[in-house]
Amino acid sequence: MKVARVRELSPEELALKERELRRELFNLKFRKATGQLGNTAQIRSIRRDLARVLTIRQEREAQASVGGK
Repeated sequence: MKVARVRELSPEELALKERELRRELFNLKFRKATGQLGNTAQIRSIRRDLARVLTIRQEREAQASVGGK
């Protein structure tokens, strides 16, 4: 997922995307632990996507707190 696409999402969509990515990451880790995951690079990709979403959310919260004072 590209950063530009993440920036286009609304705050509600970001929260939904975060939950979705966390769920998917859990499932991938579970599959890896049980030996059912063939492509372990998926975990890295999901972790990076989750980090992007969290970073954008944090940036927006910081802007809101600075702008609100």
